[in-house]
Amino acid sequence: MSRRPIRVVVVEDSPTMRAILHTRLSREGDIEVVASAANAAEGRQMIRELDPDVVTLDVEMPGMNGLDFLEKIMKLRPTPVIIVSGATQQGNEITARALTLGAVDCYAKSQISGTLPLDDGGKLARLVRDAAKVSFTRDDAAATPMTAAPPPPPPATRKAPPKVIVIGSSTGGVEALHTLLSQFPADCPPTLVVQHINERFTAAVARTLDEACAARVVLAQPDLPLRPGHIYFPPDNDRHLLVGGPQILRTKLRGGDRISGHRPSVDALFQSAAEMVGKDAVGILLTGMGSDGAKGLLSMASAGALTIAQDEATCAVFGMPRAAIALGAASIVAPIDQIARHTFSKVA
Repeated sequence: MSRRPIRVVVVEDSPTMRAILHTRLSREGDIEVVASAANAAEGRQMIRELDPDVVTLDVEMPGMNGLDFLEKIMKLRPTPVIIVSGATQQGNEITARALTLGAVDCYAKSQISGTLPLDDGGKLARLVRDAAKVSFTRDDAAATPMTAAPPPPPPATRKAPPKVIVIGSSTGGVEALHTLLSQFPADCPPTLVVQHINERFTAAVARTLDEACAARVVLAQPDLPLRPGHIYFPPDNDRHLLVGGPQILRTKLRGGDRISGHRPSVDALFQSAAEMVGKDAVGILLTGMGSDGAKGLLSMASAGALTIAQDEATCAVFGMPRAAIALGAASIVAPIDQIARHTFSKVA
């Protein structure tokens, strides 16, 4: 029995771009574009009537802009949304804000124009397939039953705040990071974050989070001494972000192959924290597809670190936390809005 195709509504004010997006998706056997809308008003009606699996949304439209429309979608009818953004700095900033509002991914409009072949190597289709796996109702989040796992090694009782915090996230992660990091104090321990994202938008996401946080959110540079009150993001997708040391803890950017399917990799970051900081670190694994970070979190737990996984109910995709919990790597499983409290309340 064949599965029904993924049903998509395209919301885009440019007729040329609508045609290109429609063509790129409609030629995929497992994807069906059920409607195309030129503005938010049309899109709202089509989403209400057709209940699509995924929406692609332009952010710069006449009338109600894409950000306002996205906010309404996520409040009234949560649906996986892929943002289709221009390549200008302004477009990147808007896309970063859209991701904090709950969009699950972004697609750079600079890759599509009427003068280019109607082919992007299947990238948009892959984004749509991944977005269709996101569940905002959580009904299908437990498609694979959880099996009982051995409890992780108990974290050592801390006499002082952690020396380093490391965080990993993927699908739905920008929104989760916004919730989490906005609760960090201005003098928080040095924090390193790997978020799987198109590097075109990394700097804009960092700036957007910086505006919402008491601590400073910056892009890491090689061999920066880690400083309290600073949150470091990888500057690109060419290198892994690691905790360097051991005498002076610092950022380390290392090239090389993908690890657990990714570069930068959450597993690589967590493993480096386990090796360099051990029990004086905290590892936090947030929403995301796949299993990147699960083995690294287990290494941190084995080293005596406090390890936290986001709970199923507040994840857009429970894949990465689920994999860590199944390994027995998480000493705490908590809703996203309670993770900061656990992070800073475990000092004896």
